[in-house]
Amino acid sequence: MMEAIREVQKRYCSAALAVAILLALCFVFAGMKPAGKGLVLGTLFSILNFILMGQTLPLRLGRTRNASIAVSFGSLGFRYLLLAIPLIVALRVETVHPVTTVFGIFMIQIVILADHFTKAFRRGDEKRA
Repeated sequence: MMEAIREVQKRYCSAALAVAILLALCFVFAGMKPAGKGLVLGTLFSILNFILMGQTLPLRLGRTRNASIAVSFGSLGFRYLLLAIPLIVALRVETVHPVTTVFGIFMIQIVILADHFTKAFRRGDEKRA
């Protein structure tokens, strides 16, 4: 099970980081360096959050209901605190743009949705052919 989780993490995290770096380079070349920094910062914390989510998944299995709920809420609370770090940095440091930081925090989710949409369109093209 951990092998499958790691494969999914590697796939989506690599894609998210690649997209973030390419967009950040576009921002830098357009003269918006803080926007690029915010995007990369948010994406790095999004990746860390995604990896921690996968690592804590096996901790919830094979436990009593109350223990599983406690682990779930503890994990969720810790990950929310983790995701607050780039937001606080973006709000306090002028060289990091807050809006692009938020987009970076959602980069994993954006990549997952994009992957599912491209797969759905490919299936649709195969059915028509």
